[in-house]
Amino acid sequence: MIRYLRLILAIPLMLVAMACSTNPTVANGGDPELEAEARAALQQLFDGTPKAKDLQYQAKAVVVFPSIVKAGLLVGAQGGKGVMFGPDGKILGYYRARGLSYGMQAGAQSFSEAMFLMTDSAITSLTSGTGLSVGVGPSVVLVDAGMARSMTTTTLKADVYAFIFGQEGLFAGLGVQGQRIVKFDQ
Repeated sequence: MIRYLRLILAIPLMLVAMACSTNPTVANGGDPELEAEARAALQQLFDGTPKAKDLQYQAKAVVVFPSIVKAGLLVGAQGGKGVMFGPDGKILGYYRARGLSYGMQAGAQSFSEAMFLMTDSAITSLTSGTGLSVGVGPSVVLVDAGMARSMTTTTLKADVYAFIFGQEGLFAGLGVQGQRIVKFDQ
Protein backbone atom coordinates (compact mmCIF):
# COMPACT_ATOMS: atom_id res chain seq x y z
CA MET A 1 0.00 0.00 0.00
CA ILE A 2 2.82 2.39 0.85
CA ARG A 3 4.42 1.71 -2.54
CA TYR A 4 1.26 2.83 -4.32
CA LEU A 5 1.01 5.93 -2.16
CA ARG A 6 4.61 6.84 -3.03
CA LEU A 7 3.86 6.41 -6.72
CA ILE A 8 0.77 8.61 -6.49
CA LEU A 9 2.82 11.30 -4.70
CA ALA A 10 5.63 11.04 -7.26
CA ILE A 11 3.42 12.29 -10.08
CA PRO A 12 2.89 15.81 -8.62
CA LEU A 13 6.65 15.99 -8.04
CA MET A 14 7.18 15.17 -11.71
CA LEU A 15 4.81 18.01 -12.61
CA VAL A 16 6.76 20.46 -10.45
CA ALA A 17 10.03 19.35 -12.06
CA MET A 18 8.55 19.88 -15.54
CA ALA A 19 7.31 23.33 -14.55
CA CYS A 20 10.71 24.39 -13.24
CA SER A 21 12.70 23.23 -16.26
CA THR A 22 14.62 25.91 -18.15
CA ASN A 23 13.66 26.63 -21.73
CA PRO A 24 15.32 28.39 -24.66
CA THR A 25 13.98 31.68 -25.88
CA VAL A 26 13.80 33.20 -29.33
CA ALA A 27 15.91 36.10 -28.04
CA ASN A 28 18.88 33.81 -27.42
CA GLY A 29 18.68 32.05 -30.78
CA GLY A 30 15.81 29.65 -30.31
CA ASP A 31 16.24 25.90 -30.17
CA PRO A 32 17.61 24.39 -33.40
CA GLU A 33 17.33 20.84 -32.02
CA LEU A 34 13.63 21.28 -31.17
CA GLU A 35 13.04 22.83 -34.60
CA ALA A 36 14.70 19.87 -36.36
CA GLU A 37 12.67 17.38 -34.27
CA ALA A 38 9.45 19.27 -35.06
CA ARG A 39 10.17 19.32 -38.80
CA ALA A 40 10.98 15.58 -38.73
CA ALA A 41 7.77 14.82 -36.80
CA LEU A 42 5.72 16.86 -39.29
CA GLN A 43 7.30 14.93 -42.17
CA GLN A 44 6.45 11.67 -40.36
CA LEU A 45 2.82 12.82 -40.17
CA PHE A 46 2.77 13.72 -43.88
CA ASP A 47 4.29 10.34 -44.82
CA GLY A 48 1.67 8.43 -42.80
CA THR A 49 -1.31 10.72 -43.50
CA PRO A 50 -1.02 12.40 -46.93
CA LYS A 51 -4.26 14.39 -46.38
CA ALA A 52 -2.47 16.26 -43.58
CA LYS A 53 -0.19 17.80 -46.22
CA ASP A 54 -3.28 19.15 -48.01
CA LEU A 55 -4.51 20.54 -44.69
CA GLN A 56 -1.21 22.39 -44.24
CA TYR A 57 -1.92 24.45 -47.37
CA GLN A 58 -5.24 25.61 -45.87
CA ALA A 59 -3.88 26.34 -42.38
CA LYS A 60 -2.76 29.75 -41.14
CA ALA A 61 -0.14 28.07 -38.91
CA VAL A 62 0.90 24.63 -37.64
CA VAL A 63 2.08 23.87 -34.09
CA VAL A 64 4.12 20.67 -33.85
CA PHE A 65 5.02 18.92 -30.60
CA PRO A 66 7.55 16.24 -31.60
CA SER A 67 7.44 14.47 -28.24
CA ILE A 68 4.79 14.73 -25.55
CA VAL A 69 5.32 12.41 -22.61
CA LYS A 70 2.30 11.19 -20.67
CA ALA A 71 2.38 9.17 -17.43
CA GLY A 72 -0.07 8.42 -14.70
CA LEU A 73 -1.58 6.21 -12.08
CA LEU A 74 -5.01 7.57 -11.09
CA VAL A 75 -3.57 11.08 -11.48
CA GLY A 76 -1.72 11.71 -14.75
CA ALA A 77 0.36 14.40 -16.35
CA GLN A 78 1.69 15.12 -19.79
CA GLY A 79 4.07 17.69 -21.18
CA GLY A 80 6.18 18.59 -24.17
CA LYS A 81 7.69 21.44 -26.17
CA GLY A 82 6.78 22.46 -29.70
CA VAL A 83 7.26 24.92 -32.52
CA MET A 84 4.73 27.02 -34.44
CA PHE A 85 5.42 27.24 -38.17
CA GLY A 86 3.82 29.73 -40.53
CA PRO A 87 2.47 28.72 -43.94
CA ASP A 88 5.91 29.41 -45.43
CA GLY A 89 7.69 27.18 -42.88
CA LYS A 90 9.08 30.11 -40.90
CA ILE A 91 9.19 29.73 -37.11
CA LEU A 92 6.56 31.89 -35.41
CA GLY A 93 7.24 30.83 -31.82
CA TYR A 94 7.98 28.12 -29.30
CA TYR A 95 5.24 26.56 -27.19
CA ARG A 96 4.80 24.23 -24.24
CA ALA A 97 1.90 21.79 -23.87
CA ARG A 98 0.93 20.56 -20.43
CA GLY A 99 -1.96 18.50 -19.31
CA LEU A 100 -3.45 16.87 -16.25
CA SER A 101 -5.85 14.00 -16.00
CA TYR A 102 -7.68 12.17 -13.27
CA GLY A 103 -9.52 8.87 -13.32
CA MET A 104 -9.00 5.15 -13.76
CA GLN A 105 -5.71 5.22 -15.67
CA ALA A 106 -2.23 3.74 -15.59
CA GLY A 107 0.84 3.67 -17.80
CA ALA A 108 3.31 5.83 -19.67
CA GLN A 109 3.67 6.76 -23.31
CA SER A 110 5.12 9.34 -25.64
CA PHE A 111 3.51 10.68 -28.79
CA SER A 112 3.71 13.51 -31.30
CA GLU A 113 0.99 16.07 -31.88
CA ALA A 114 0.41 18.49 -34.74
CA MET A 115 -2.24 21.19 -34.52
CA PHE A 116 -3.33 22.92 -37.71
CA LEU A 117 -4.67 26.40 -36.86
CA MET A 118 -7.25 27.25 -39.50
CA THR A 119 -8.47 30.67 -38.33
CA ASP A 120 -6.99 33.91 -37.09
CA SER A 121 -8.99 33.53 -33.87
CA ALA A 122 -7.26 30.19 -33.17
CA ILE A 123 -3.86 31.86 -33.60
CA THR A 124 -4.95 34.76 -31.38
CA SER A 125 -6.10 32.33 -28.68
CA LEU A 126 -2.76 30.54 -28.76
CA THR A 127 -0.54 33.62 -28.86
CA SER A 128 -2.44 35.50 -26.15
CA GLY A 129 -0.93 35.60 -22.69
CA THR A 130 -3.27 32.90 -21.39
CA GLY A 131 -2.57 30.44 -24.19
CA LEU A 132 -4.91 27.85 -25.65
CA SER A 133 -6.86 25.47 -23.44
CA VAL A 134 -7.98 22.44 -25.41
CA GLY A 135 -11.63 21.94 -24.62
CA VAL A 136 -12.23 25.68 -24.08
CA GLY A 137 -12.21 28.40 -26.73
CA PRO A 138 -11.74 27.53 -30.41
CA SER A 139 -13.25 24.25 -31.58
CA VAL A 140 -10.62 21.51 -31.81
CA VAL A 141 -11.22 18.40 -33.91
CA LEU A 142 -9.04 15.37 -33.20
CA VAL A 143 -8.38 13.74 -36.59
CA ASP A 144 -7.96 9.97 -36.76
CA ALA A 145 -6.87 7.91 -39.76
CA GLY A 146 -10.46 7.30 -40.96
CA MET A 147 -11.43 10.96 -40.80
CA ALA A 148 -8.20 12.01 -42.53
CA ARG A 149 -9.15 9.94 -45.60
CA SER A 150 -12.49 11.72 -45.95
CA MET A 151 -11.30 15.30 -45.36
CA THR A 152 -11.83 17.78 -48.18
CA THR A 153 -11.56 21.55 -48.37
CA THR A 154 -15.36 21.78 -48.13
CA THR A 155 -15.50 19.74 -44.89
CA LEU A 156 -12.94 21.92 -43.08
CA LYS A 157 -15.06 23.90 -40.63
CA ALA A 158 -13.24 23.76 -37.26
CA ASP A 159 -10.74 26.27 -35.87
CA VAL A 160 -8.08 23.67 -35.06
CA TYR A 161 -7.39 20.16 -36.37
CA ALA A 162 -5.16 18.03 -34.13
CA PHE A 163 -3.31 14.88 -35.19
CA ILE A 164 -1.86 12.49 -32.61
CA PHE A 165 0.74 10.13 -34.10
CA GLY A 166 3.91 8.16 -33.36
CA GLN A 167 2.62 6.68 -30.09
CA GLU A 168 5.10 4.60 -28.10
CA GLY A 169 4.46 2.93 -24.77
CA LEU A 170 1.29 1.79 -23.10
CA PHE A 171 -1.31 3.96 -21.44
CA ALA A 172 -4.85 2.89 -20.65
CA GLY A 173 -7.70 4.43 -18.75
CA LEU A 174 -10.80 6.48 -18.49
CA GLY A 175 -10.76 9.90 -16.97
CA VAL A 176 -11.14 13.62 -17.26
CA GLN A 177 -8.26 15.47 -18.86
CA GLY A 178 -7.32 18.88 -20.14
CA GLN A 179 -4.43 20.37 -22.06
CA ARG A 180 -3.04 23.90 -22.00
CA ILE A 181 -0.63 25.29 -24.58
CA VAL A 182 1.33 28.46 -23.84
CA LYS A 183 4.11 30.36 -25.51
CA PHE A 184 7.38 30.08 -23.59
CA ASP A 185 9.60 32.58 -25.36
CA GLN A 186 8.17 35.63 -23.64
